[in-house]
Amino acid sequence: MKAVGFYKYLPIDDPEALLDVEVEQPQPSGRDLLVEVKAISVNPVDTKRRAAGPRPATELKILGWDAAGVVAATGPNAELFRPGDKVYYAGSNQRPGANCQLHAVDERIAGSKPSNLSFAEAAAMPLTTITAWEALFERMAVSKSGADAGKSLLILGGAGGVGSIAIQLAKKLARLKVIASASRTDSAAWARGLGADAIVDHAKPLPEQMSALGIPEADYILCCNNTDAVFPALPRLVAPQGRICSIVRTLKPVDLAILQEKSASFSWEGMFTRSTFQTQDMRAQHELLDDAAGLLESGVLVTTLRQNLGRICAANLRLAHQRIEHGHAIGKIVLEGF
Repeated sequence: MKAVGFYKYLPIDDPEALLDVEVEQPQPSGRDLLVEVKAISVNPVDTKRRAAGPRPATELKILGWDAAGVVAATGPNAELFRPGDKVYYAGSNQRPGANCQLHAVDERIAGSKPSNLSFAEAAAMPLTTITAWEALFERMAVSKSGADAGKSLLILGGAGGVGSIAIQLAKKLARLKVIASASRTDSAAWARGLGADAIVDHAKPLPEQMSALGIPEADYILCCNNTDAVFPALPRLVAPQGRICSIVRTLKPVDLAILQEKSASFSWEGMFTRSTFQTQDMRAQHELLDDAAGLLESGVLVTTLRQNLGRICAANLRLAHQRIEHGHAIGKIVLEGF
């Protein structure tokens, strides 16, 4: 079957950074689904893993942690789906990715594709929806039924993939007051269009901008970009007993003691945790994606697809990686069909 992969960690402008390859199709086992991939989207995790470091030239790596497609076959223990069902999912980073024609994924981390979305529109959603949902409703314990309505949320990186869905979840479900950061006119417009109440520029000092909005301290802070850069400002940005969650790993040690005076909590969100450690609640991601599908079908949420680069091939994937690495991507980048 056709796939896109690489043998060496290389800069994206190297023609061998991503290659069109032929590989054997996987065989579903256990609770696996074998999915005929119709569309994929690209996330920062793809670019980071492609550029991670040296690798022997004998091992092929296939990336891709966002897909939508049709179930072609199931493992012997599968019970949630059957052949012909349309699904969307982010998969596991412990297995080959979905940049291939047929892909094996555990059914407990897959959801039914929203019926009102195309495969491309659906492929834009899983990884970022899971990340934003878990960060808001599980890590920071925001009420998704509106019990925290009126409280403030600062989203750092509001126009990216996670920020784009976090704005919607925070406004439509939690009914929070959302301040999103964006450093360009087009990214600010995108964040406002998704429901952000106010915009701050993360390229400029944030405490002064928040004070100018009349919200010097946020009840919740979701960091979707450069945790190292913003961490020193957190004691001024977070409200007493506030909650902070980041999805971006720090590159150097940080001092949590600076949050002690305000009794502020800090947590990490990693949407691969459940699949990596095979937690007992893995099926929560299946249920989450099904809940999100219902919200998309009812129009409460909208797809965050911004660019469709055409068919799934090495050349188009290299272009997607380049755009993400330049740091100017808004919403999600999708590829469709082989």
